[in-house]
Amino acid sequence: MTLPDPTSSKPSATPKAAPSPEAPVTHGGDLDAARAHFPGAPEPIVDLSTGVNPHPYPIGDISVEVFARLPEPAALARLTSIAAVFYGAPSPEHVVTAPGSQVLMAMIAGLVPQGRATMLGPTYAEHARVAALSGHEVSTVETLDKFDQASLAVVVNPNNPDGRVVSRDELLAAAERTTRQGGVLVSDEAFMEVGPESTSLANGVDLAPIAVLRSFGKFFGLSGLRLSFAVTSPQLASQLRARLGPWPVSGPAISIGSTALADQAWITETRVRLSAASKRLTSLLQRSGLATIGRTDLFCLVRTQDAEQVFATLGEAGVYVRRFDEYPQLLRFGLPGKEIEWRRLSDALQALS
Repeated sequence: MTLPDPTSSKPSATPKAAPSPEAPVTHGGDLDAARAHFPGAPEPIVDLSTGVNPHPYPIGDISVEVFARLPEPAALARLTSIAAVFYGAPSPEHVVTAPGSQVLMAMIAGLVPQGRATMLGPTYAEHARVAALSGHEVSTVETLDKFDQASLAVVVNPNNPDGRVVSRDELLAAAERTTRQGGVLVSDEAFMEVGPESTSLANGVDLAPIAVLRSFGKFFGLSGLRLSFAVTSPQLASQLRARLGPWPVSGPAISIGSTALADQAWITETRVRLSAASKRLTSLLQRSGLATIGRTDLFCLVRTQDAEQVFATLGEAGVYVRRFDEYPQLLRFGLPGKEIEWRRLSDALQALS
């Protein structure tokens, strides 16, 4: 789908200046902001402003020694090998373990020669911000054929916030065009665990200069662990590892990640569970007059002329959803977790009518 032009409803408005890349970007999951905006909202707040699995992986007991000692190289190597299998990378040498995809994106942007950074958008705003911080001239385009002049090309696949999916063949063709500029195509696959795996580029990173970003925290519901991976050529992987240093992630992240990525039974069960929950959310929103215009199994995007009122009504009821300043008609709903959260969302939506 194509998101609406944020200025279309106000054609006479003066265009806003581009924000400084040093300025913070608004994201979901900020419950302090929710409480400040809705000081009378009932607690606990039902946070639907992120696309994170509300049923986190059961981490169990972790030995205090995992916290007390520096991570062992062998443990990091084991995690990297497990991740290579899970993500379908050609080998562990193609995989870099890191404390969050944003760190990886900033490093890649800094390694690519300064030039034009092109984002397929509208999309996740942080990638454009860190590219600008690295000295690139940033632009957002709506079609991949505009990647011809890019030294850094970025696609979020499936996309955030609308769930748009780009085919593998289209991405490989775009990567070839980026190659002519001596650049790199970055495919951010943060939501690929609930997307069509056939579109992943993780097993094709030897075909062109490609870096695939994979987020652990969203699907496994442990975003606070700050664990992510890049799948790319051994040469770029080596450069990224050198910049991350000998202890790129914490001991607990290594321990939990190694167990979770190898737990095929939990992974299979969770995919089924999230699919059912997503269908339930879509149905609930539709019954409330909010038609879904984009989705993955971790979030639904709706468009409504009454978005501000919907956001306010839900917020006053203690249900916090994601809104977008640049797209005032859009709201994104993450998945409720506990049954009481589903009831609170249902009750809050009924109050709209």
